[in-house]
Formats: sequence, C-alpha cells, structure tokens
Amino acid sequence: MRTVISILLCCAWLTGCVRQEKASQSLQCLDVVTGQDVATKVLGRVQTRARDQKTVAAWVNVGEAWMRLARVQSSPRVVAAAQDCVQRALEVQADAPLALRLRGLLLLDAHRFREASELARSLLSRQPDDVQSWGTLSDAELELGNLTAAVDAAQQMLDRKPSLMSYGRAAHLRWMTGDREGSKSLYRAAIRAGETMPDPEPRAWMMTQAAWVFWHEGDYSGAKAGFQLAASLVPDYVPALQGLGRTALATADYNEAIAQLEHAQAKLSQPEAAWWLGDAYAAAGRAQEAQRAYAQVEQHRSDPRTLALFSATQGRDLRRGLVLAKRAFEERPDVYSKDVLAYTMFRAGQVAEAAALARELIAVGTPDARILYHAGLILKASGAAAEGGELMSRALALNPRFDLRLTQVLREAS
Repeated sequence: MRTVISILLCCAWLTGCVRQEKASQSLQCLDVVTGQDVATKVLGRVQTRARDQKTVAAWVNVGEAWMRLARVQSSPRVVAAAQDCVQRALEVQADAPLALRLRGLLLLDAHRFREASELARSLLSRQPDDVQSWGTLSDAELELGNLTAAVDAAQQMLDRKPSLMSYGRAAHLRWMTGDREGSKSLYRAAIRAGETMPDPEPRAWMMTQAAWVFWHEGDYSGAKAGFQLAASLVPDYVPALQGLGRTALATADYNEAIAQLEHAQAKLSQPEAAWWLGDAYAAAGRAQEAQRAYAQVEQHRSDPRTLALFSATQGRDLRRGLVLAKRAFEERPDVYSKDVLAYTMFRAGQVAEAAALARELIAVGTPDARILYHAGLILKASGAAAEGGELMSRALALNPRFDLRLTQVLREAS
C-alpha cells in the first residue's frame, strides 16, 4: 500500500507541475546531425538561420543547441561544435556578451571552474542584471566549494528572473544545505515554469533532479514515478534511464536495472552509470559481464573523482586512487570531491586527515546517505565510535539501499 501511495503522490506532485576543446578550422557548428528528437530538430532550424544571418545571436543560438544535444549524445564533436560557435560569434564582435556567456557554460563543461567564475564576474561588472552570468557564477562557486557564494549568486538570479533555471539552481542548493522540503517546492516551481517552453528537455531535466531528491530519501517508488514522467517527455532520455536503472538496483530488480542501464550506456557512456551496471550484473550473478562494466569505468580517464571513489569502494589500487582523489579535489573542491578525498584517505590508512575532512562535510548538512555513511566509518575508525555509529545509522535510515555493494566490499576487505 505504501508503494502505491508513494507512486501516486509523486505523480501528482510532478504532474501537477506538468514538462569539448579547440575550435575546428571548419564550421563544425554547422555539421549535420540526423534524428527526429526535439533537440536535433531545433539544432537544424538554428543552423539554417546562422547560415543566412551570421550574427552573434545566430551563432550563439546554434552553440546553445549543440550544448542541449550534448546531454544525450556521447561525442566530443558536440562540445567542439559549440566552441566553434563561440569563435564564430566573437569574430563578428570581439567582446559580445552573448558569446562570452556561452563561453562561460563551456568552461563549466570543461571543469575550468575558476576561469568560469572569473568570466562571469567580469560580465557582471558590466551588466549587473545579467541573469545567465549569475547562474554561471553560482554553478562555478558551487563546484569550487564556495557554497555561500553559490547560494548568493543563485538568489541574485532568482530575484531578477524567476524561471526554470533559477528555480532549479535554488532547489539544488536548498537540498545541498539540508532543506529537502524547500528543495521540492522549488523544483515544483521550476517544472511549472517549463510548461510553456517549446523544448521539453529542460523540464525533463528538472523532473529527473526532483526524482533524485525522492531517491535520496529512500522513496524509491516515488523516484521511479518521477524518472518515468521525465522519460515520457523525452523518449530515450539518458538521465531518466540512469535514474530508473539505479532505482531498480536499489529495489533488487536487477534485470530491470540491467535493461535500463544498458540502454543508457548505449546512448551516452558515463563512468558512474557503468559502475551501477557492473553492480547490477554482479548482483544478478553475471560476474564476467560485471567485470567488463567495471573495466568501462576505468576507461573514463577524464573523471578522476569517479575513478578515485571506484578505487576506494572496490579496494583497487588505493595508492593510485589517492592521487586521483587529490587531483579531483584540486580541480573541483566541492562537497563531493571532499567526500571522495576523505573516504580514499580513510581506505589508504590516513584516518586522522580523513576525519578532519569528514567533520567539515557533516557541517554542510547535505542529506546524502553516502556522505553520511563515509563520515561515520571514518569517525568510528578515528576513535569517535558512538558518533560514527550514529552517522552510519542515520545514513541507513535515510536511504537504506543507497549502495548495496559497499558493506559487502568492506566486509570482504576486513
């Protein structure tokens, strides 16, 4: 009965609201892509205008369309094409704010967060009401671990233009600081704000983010309902497929988890989803396929954070994992990189250093069971047995099946 009620509540909650490097010398931004999805059709229309007009706005529109496509297509040329658009726009006007704003988004995509923050601040010094630059600044500061600055920038954005993107940023930051109900309310506003948008993808993205809030609360049926609604808006939508796969994994529906994650990986290969797929194979007794999926995780060299966490959780090459964790933290010193560094240090025997980081993480209040559980393990090992045990219990009460393999791996390693 609880499952049925949970699904109905999440459906009502969401339905009530119911929606990569150097530029090429050739015009990569005008490359033809095939497909009938909305993102591809939008790209085709704006490319036609850019061929005719060759204005800053036309090139930027094409670049933004390429970036929307990047969410569902695994190809370096997608981001390269967007970068090419920026170059074309800046050739028309060297300091065009529209083009520089798009460059800021590309810097975020490339994990060049300090440069993105500096560029956003430069644009805001010229145009204090530049809503997109406030958003870029918020995103960059969050990744740099400056949570207060990220919240302030998101509020500036929201004050100037309540919209899907400003509500969505505020919702995520509310969740990061422990306000789960406030986060849900803002996600609801974001989804409603997207009702009139011609492209359903931004609304589907917000639905997936809201669904993850339910997942982090251990409400797997509610999360599943949210991911399904997102998938109904955008067929074969990779973020929704990944969410459905991880939800199925948490509920021990391993065949469903495998089906959804295989589908997602075939469309857009990502290391964390490959890891979940490996866990699903392992739980289903398909050991060889699990090892192949885990090997895919290792192939994603551009994601040191996930590689470090994978190494620490699986107990594989902890020395290399520590190097990767430190590199990830240097590049992206946010809450999640700090968690990965702390946990990797703990697994490598650097308990005192890990405990100091764990206490910093607890103070933030992010309601993520993995962070709480890691902090509990670390503090327990550092001598604070009662405090560590309480954190581990809190983690399992919040999201009891957040990682079915973690305790098993730790038990095998002990």
